[in-house]
Amino acid sequence: MKKLATAFAALTLCAGLASTSAYAADTVMVGGQSMYPTKDIVDNAVNSADHTTLVAAVKAAGLVDTLKGKGPFTVFAPTNAAFNKLPAGTVDNLVKPENKATLTKVLTYHVVPGKYDFNALHEAIMKGNGKAELKTAEGDMLSFMMNGPHNIVVADSGGHHADISTYDVMQSNGVINVIDTVLMPK
Repeated sequence: MKKLATAFAALTLCAGLASTSAYAADTVMVGGQSMYPTKDIVDNAVNSADHTTLVAAVKAAGLVDTLKGKGPFTVFAPTNAAFNKLPAGTVDNLVKPENKATLTKVLTYHVVPGKYDFNALHEAIMKGNGKAELKTAEGDMLSFMMNGPHNIVVADSGGHHADISTYDVMQSNGVINVIDTVLMPK
């Protein structure tokens, strides 16, 4: 009986290590923190040191409950450095209560209903003969093109481009693709 208990304990330990390894393989590091596929978009984003501006903007726009919703959503998440590329004072102005509608428009322009990881985006681009267009939650379109075999470029309606720097950050309610530029709707 003691051998059976020892064997069971060893199997349990091995199973635990295997499940931990498999779970860890599904995580992606963003902003120095693990993003867990069992957490929603907001619960993961608040831990990323690279997305503090985005999180503050989502809170100011009142979009937390929406992005914690069922989804699925694909968020093209600008980094703090992307927000820093905007003209001085832009972010401070956008997060003012009187500019909530404009801020909401900018943020929902970075959200596409559905789940678009690298493979789904790549497939849409190939089907579109080199270009795909997806309608955002804001209502305008984003364009996607390949820039080499493993890089997708996102363009806003004004022709500004963002590179996706981190792909396929899986969430319980969608996926985050990290971008290096804030995109602007019309």
